[in-house]
Parts: sequence; C-alpha cells; structure tokens
Amino acid sequence: MSPIRPLERLFSCRYMLKPQDVRGDLPTTREAYHTVLAVAWPSIVESLLVSLMSSVDTMMVGTIGPAAITAVGICNQPRFIILATIFSLNVGITAVVSRRKGQGDYEGANHCLKQCIVLSFLISTILAVLGGVFSTELVAFAGAEPDVVPVAGSYFRITMVGIVFTALNLTINAAQRGVSNTRISMITNLLANIVNVIFNYLLINGIGPFPELGVDGAAIATVMGNIVAFLLALYSVWKPKHANNFLDITSKASWSFDRRTLSSLFQVSSSAMVEQVFMRIGFFLYAFMVAKLGTNAFATHQICMQILNLSFASGDGFSIAASALMGQNLGRKRPDLSKLYVSTIQRCALVVSTAIALLFIFGRYALVGLFTTDAVIIQDGAVLMIIMACTTHLQTSQVIISGSLRGAGDTRYVAVVSFLSIGIIRPFLTWLLCFPLGFGLIGAWVTLFLDQTLRFVANFVRFLSSKWMQIEL
Repeated sequence: MSPIRPLERLFSCRYMLKPQDVRGDLPTTREAYHTVLAVAWPSIVESLLVSLMSSVDTMMVGTIGPAAITAVGICNQPRFIILATIFSLNVGITAVVSRRKGQGDYEGANHCLKQCIVLSFLISTILAVLGGVFSTELVAFAGAEPDVVPVAGSYFRITMVGIVFTALNLTINAAQRGVSNTRISMITNLLANIVNVIFNYLLINGIGPFPELGVDGAAIATVMGNIVAFLLALYSVWKPKHANNFLDITSKASWSFDRRTLSSLFQVSSSAMVEQVFMRIGFFLYAFMVAKLGTNAFATHQICMQILNLSFASGDGFSIAASALMGQNLGRKRPDLSKLYVSTIQRCALVVSTAIALLFIFGRYALVGLFTTDAVIIQDGAVLMIIMACTTHLQTSQVIISGSLRGAGDTRYVAVVSFLSIGIIRPFLTWLLCFPLGFGLIGAWVTLFLDQTLRFVANFVRFLSSKWMQIEL
C-alpha cells in the first residue's frame, strides 16, 4: 500500500470525517469541492463588491486629500452601528431559510422572507431618520477632528437616505444566500458598483454638466448604487423566472407575523444582535482611538483597512457558503455533511489566503499607492501590510468558523466570544499599545492580529465540540 501524500490527506474529503461520525452516503472529493465553490465564488465576488463600494469612495476622494479620506472613513463605524440591527436580522433569516430549504418547506421559507422584509423596512426607516438628524453628532463622537466634522457630517447625512434601500437589499440577499442563490446577490452588487463608480466620477470632480460636489458627490453616488441594488434584489424574488428559485414574494405565503417564524428568528437574531452591538462598540472604540493619533495616521489606517477587506471579503464569501450549507444539511438531518462542507471550505480558504498574504507582502507599496500619492502614508501603510499578511489566514478561518456556527443557530456562543474579544480585549489592548506603550498605529494593528487569533481559537474549539448539532430551529 502506497503511503498517503501530505496534500492528499489535507485536501481529500476521505480524511475530513471520523468513520463514527458518518450518517449516510458522502460526496466524492470532486463533488464536495464543486458544491462548495458553486455557492462560495459568487459570495466572494459579492463580498468584494460590497467592500469595493466603500473602497471606491475612498480611492476617488483620495485625490482631494487626506482629510477627505478621513471624512469618508470616519463614517463607516457609525453607519455599521446603525445597520447592526439589520445585520442581526439577516443572520436569522439566512439560518431559518436555509433550514426550511433543507426541510423542503417552500411556504415556510417565503413566509420568513416576507416577515423579514416588513421588519427590515420598519427598522431601517427609523434608523435612517435618527442617523440623518444626528449625523454631525455621530461623526464627532466617532472621533472626527474639528476640521473634518462638517464634511463627514454632510457625507453621512446624505448616505442615510440610502439606508432603507441598503437594508432591504441586504435582507433579500440574506434569504437568497440561505437557499444557495448567491449568484443573484453578486449580480445586484456588481451593477450597483458600476452605478456608484460612474456617478463618483461625474459628481466628485464635476464632469461635463454635472456639478463639482467633492465628498458629497461620492455620497450621492453611493445612494444611487444602493437604490439600484435594492431594485435588482426585489426583481429576483418577484415572480422569479427560474423554476428552481425557492423564494417568491408573490407566492401565497402570508405577510402576517406568526409565532413559529418569529420564535426561530428571535432565537438566532437576538444573540446575533448582542454580538453586533459589542462588535460595533468595539470597532467604534478601536477607530476612535486610531482617529486620536491624527488625520494622517487615520488616513493610513483607513487605506489599509480597505485593502484588508480583500482578505475579509474572501473569508466572508466562504463564510456565507458555510452558513448556507450548514443550515441546509442540518435541516436534512445530516450534520456529518455540514461538518464535511465546512472542512472543505476551510481548505479552499487556505489556498486563497496564502495568495492574498503573498500579494500583501510583495505588492504592499503599489496597493497603498492606489489610494494616495502621499509618500509618508505609502511608507507607513507598507509597514502595516506586513502585519496584515500575517493576519489574513487567521482572519479568514475565524470568519468561516463563525459563519458556520451562526448557520447552525449557535449565535449565543459566537456573541460571547465577540463580546470578550472585540468589546473588551481589543479596545483595551489598542489603548495600551497605542498610548501608554507608545507604539502608535503599529500597536493598533498588532491588537487586530491578537483579536483575530483569540476569536479563531475560541470558535474553532466550539466547532470541534459538535454542540451545534443539537440546536433546533
């Protein structure tokens, strides 16, 4: 018998499950990777496009100067705090819809979608009004320097107009991900980005008959992209043209709320909400402390965070696939397949993360140079990108494991880990390393590495315990 080669043992599905865990027929290695990639690659592209929408604004206002980059970047955390409730709802809708898909419950899936659309609209409308009214106060609280507050406040106020469209788009796409229709989300975000880029070009610098609006022009372009994304998402569930589409808001499923669906949503979303709150508070404090290092330091930080989104987007795309396949196979009473697909996804992510880490190392000056021509920012950013290269494998893996646990409905555990790591440890270490110990911006990024390490270890231990298999939705 020939010895097993190391790569075969690492990537072959034959070695991903213990014999006692198998509960039925298993796919071949080729079939497993085909299933994973069919769901994952559109999700990866979608995540890249979502992050690109923010990166495009940062790149295109970067020609105005570091203050403009800071104004756009400082708005991210308040915006994500406002959307935290929607993100939590969407974790629930993906978990519940994927479980209903696995159970073959067409009406239950569509009933869940309709209730979540109503909830998303009501919540986002209230949040949009509050965000618009208190826009200046929010960006000032986020740490914007006095010279940046007026520009950032105006940018934030305009983008609040698009929050309702963003929320509804995210909710519909969350349901589509639950039934593995990830390609639809990719298409909506691709076209939305095209609209965003075109109107950024026309409105930031005032091309042709269009006025020169600077940072406000970037905000208007973002809102227009949000509207386009929502209309396309709505079209995907309005009398869908393909017979295999599981979601249809014109179906006979009721729009009224029912106890079963709300109970399942609350079971997942309530813990996800706690997680989102502490995540956003932690990220907010993190960005606040980095902003106190100065406008140039925050501009450097913001550019590097945009580049790091390349790593996060790949992990988020794989995480979406893990969440959907986890929920569907638990609905079929096949937790062994859930574990197999998550393990397969981790192998795919390992390859992608290695490529991204090499890109960060060897392309660091060129990548930072896409956002600015400031020599000091490019030099400082290149140093941070070495830390990013060391972080990318841990970040991608922990995002996948967290997504798989959410897909199983194990959001309470993930929330506790996020509370401890992001809500407490990350802000404390950022303060300690940046100020008393004097490491500045490098200290903030070392903290990010430590946070990703802690979350990966904690969530991976939970995944290995298999306690998520007992959760019912």
